[in-house]
Amino acid sequence: MTKRTGTTKRTATTKGTGTPRRCAALAVAALLLAAGTACSAGPDGAARGAASTAGGQVKPKEGAPRAGAPRDGTPAAPQRGFTLVATGDVLPHDSIIRQARADAGGDGHDFAPMLAGVKPVISRADLAICHMETVYGPAGGPFSGYPAFVSPPEVAAGLRATGYDSCSTASNHTLDAGAAGIRRTLAAFDRAGLAHAGSARTAAEAARPALLRAGSAKVAQLAYTYGTNGYPLPDGQPWAVNLIDRKKIVADARAARRAGADVVVVSLHWGTEWQDEPDADQLSLGRALTASRTGTRPDIDLILGTHAHVPQAYEKVNGTYVVYGMGDQIAGTMFNHSGAQDDRGNMSSIGRFTFAPPTAPGGRWEVRRAEFVPQYFDLETNRVLNLGARGAGHEATRERIRRVVLSRGAAKAGLTMGR
Repeated sequence: MTKRTGTTKRTATTKGTGTPRRCAALAVAALLLAAGTACSAGPDGAARGAASTAGGQVKPKEGAPRAGAPRDGTPAAPQRGFTLVATGDVLPHDSIIRQARADAGGDGHDFAPMLAGVKPVISRADLAICHMETVYGPAGGPFSGYPAFVSPPEVAAGLRATGYDSCSTASNHTLDAGAAGIRRTLAAFDRAGLAHAGSARTAAEAARPALLRAGSAKVAQLAYTYGTNGYPLPDGQPWAVNLIDRKKIVADARAARRAGADVVVVSLHWGTEWQDEPDADQLSLGRALTASRTGTRPDIDLILGTHAHVPQAYEKVNGTYVVYGMGDQIAGTMFNHSGAQDDRGNMSSIGRFTFAPPTAPGGRWEVRRAEFVPQYFDLETNRVLNLGARGAGHEATRERIRRVVLSRGAAKAGLTMGR
């Protein structure tokens, strides 16, 4: 069955399973003005500094230097580039919840062990972004997997322990537990020190992007979903979940830029499930968003896609990288639309983008290095594997991910496979 929500069309969700299923961002110092309200950017040159987020105290990564404004009479420090990594859907099916409970010794849930295999990649980046597809339940449960996901709130602590700084929270499952689910999820993010974008508890919160520090840049994250599986937005809360709308995305990106963002990253929950190729809506929206400019400067600097369950291509469109789909980073046994177990649902990629400061004032922060790192969720061990690491095995899986990721000519634009 196909459903339409917002400006894009998607195939209805089928997330069934056989066993029902990180510059660092710094402390919050001041709230951003509401979207569309102009304000001046902070001073350039601080290697790390205070930044506003959509919620929560975001702690700097271990070893991250702290730098304030230069003393009077001293020159500003040179601008520093940064590396951003992003990963796909975190989708805790019942089997994943059981594993996290076992990893916690039966007392609560610990999601860090299953992510330990990619922690070196995530924690070494200046900024790491995840996609939290589900919402959280109350402490102690009850919790559930497919079809209405209600996950343990300890997922947030596991993500933070792995090195993530911010997560997109707009998905077709954002309203699985109504407005209460959103409140619990974002409260858990706040406690863990994770920023978030895509869902909100108040209209004011919805009007702010996650604004984080990376190198000497301020990076804004915006997030949107194609729909919510038919669940209506809560009464009186039309801002609870960001739905995909091209004009709104562009307006929000421009507002984030006016609020001081040097780099604007847009997370999109879009595409057709189980389809390796980006669909027509993804291609059309990707072209439109990357073509949007204010003066000579693009409004959006990177697009990160999720939802399709399978890895999809990376492509440079109008000079901007678009990741159509990163795949599922964490998920239980996955079954496709034909009802067959499909290992592609446990394959994904990590996108890694190294940004360099502009060469002239007011210029664009450019991606000087683009990489992908293949991942695989091993159902036998319930662990995420870095298939780019030496001796990782699973050669056929790694090759399949590589082939799909490069299927739209991104290698010619400079995309390479990393470790």
